[in-house]
Amino acid sequence: MVTIAVFASGYGSNLQAIIDAIESKQLDARIAIVFSDKKEAFALERAKKHSIPTLYLSAKEFPSREEHEKKIIEHLDPLGVELIVLAGYMRILSPYIIGRYPLRIINIHPALLPSFPGTHGIKDAFDYGVKYTGVTVHFVDEGVDTGPIIAQEVVRIDDNDTLETLELKIHAIEHRLYPQVIQWYSENRIRVDGRKVRIVSP
Repeated sequence: MVTIAVFASGYGSNLQAIIDAIESKQLDARIAIVFSDKKEAFALERAKKHSIPTLYLSAKEFPSREEHEKKIIEHLDPLGVELIVLAGYMRILSPYIIGRYPLRIINIHPALLPSFPGTHGIKDAFDYGVKYTGVTVHFVDEGVDTGPIIAQEVVRIDDNDTLETLELKIHAIEHRLYPQVIQWYSENRIRVDGRKVRIVSP
């Protein structure tokens, strides 16, 4: 079993998918804490409904990203957090926390990286007119959506798709793929060699 912390800034649908996977025994993990930088984040309410500890710390109360992250880590360390899972966390992490958790922070992105990085991956791909987009789960490094790619899944954009229907397709994949990757991590099946990541047999 892997002990995780989930960072979320908003609605928390990927958090809910992770919670559901744990409760249905599909994912061998324990959420030690759900952290948000937004007091109003619905992700915090989702956690509370499942009796998961929560933490809110506004970055505005700290002089730098590093000081903000130091305070977060003060809460994570006693909990034995092994993996940080970013689930709609909208702040860029500093080298400080990345250095404290090397190859132990993962993120999910709603496009096929390295295409369409940033905060509007679904809309950017749709507006560009590509025929295929998808979902990427990757390790977090010091760039923006540039870390080694763990898993990707392709989503076809049909001629009759709207932005809304594409979002539904993307989210359905996210909610299945993210718990799967966390399970691979829990089973110690992820191997990293530079930028190349492979999943070994159990």
